[in-house]
Amino acid sequence: MSAAPRIASLVPSITELLIALGLRPWLVARTGFCIHPAHEVAEVPKVGGTKDVNLDKLRRLAPSHVIVNMDENRAETAEALREFVPEIIVTHPQGPQDNAALIAQLQAHFGHLPGVAARAAALQQALAQALRAARGKTWPPRRVLYLIWKDPWMGVARDTYIARMLAEVGWLSWPDVDGGETGAARYPVIQGDEAWLHEIDEVLLSSEPYSFNASHLDAAQALCPQARVRLVDGELLSWYGPRAAAGLHYLMETRGWTSSSP
Repeated sequence: MSAAPRIASLVPSITELLIALGLRPWLVARTGFCIHPAHEVAEVPKVGGTKDVNLDKLRRLAPSHVIVNMDENRAETAEALREFVPEIIVTHPQGPQDNAALIAQLQAHFGHLPGVAARAAALQQALAQALRAARGKTWPPRRVLYLIWKDPWMGVARDTYIARMLAEVGWLSWPDVDGGETGAARYPVIQGDEAWLHEIDEVLLSSEPYSFNASHLDAAQALCPQARVRLVDGELLSWYGPRAAAGLHYLMETRGWTSSSP
């Protein structure tokens, strides 16, 4: 019989996914940004942030498995972990459909634990149903600027998870650039004088990582004078795991369509 795992998650959305899979009893470490579900993570030790992990504290917690992400964590952190962690689980979902592989990846490591397989199957089913619903409708195309930061304005490249979520409901993100697998180019700076800003149909102000609120609507409107500007839930649109299906339904509703629509 193998020893019980000691799991550390350095990825906020995956911490939530681990708990949704029933793995809270084996979770021994998280980052300070791993805040959901609040009542479940409250007693899990924090080991710094996603970009500034406290390696000494993590070492003392003796994890058998540490989960990292290519967008959220630094490559040098993952390399340092290899000195004392038996299993490094590297994740990199690049679109909503990749959550299926992410769930399967975690199930491969922890599916033998009580209840995990059944919970994984339920999450897979919910994701598949949401994808079918989104892809079963023809969405009128709209040009979208999704903003994640202010001073400077920052958007998302088209090969990011967020942009691919938006594309499921016909929202084509601008600028028209790919950012590559990792790095700052995935979140391009908007200078404010780009000609295409006048052709944007929708500006979406994300609730994270910058906490946009109603006080920012006028500035965003000035950036894209022809666009409709609104606030959106960034966690639903950028977090992996159990929020993926909910995020797809949220996008469909935001575009004015529900499962009862013709």
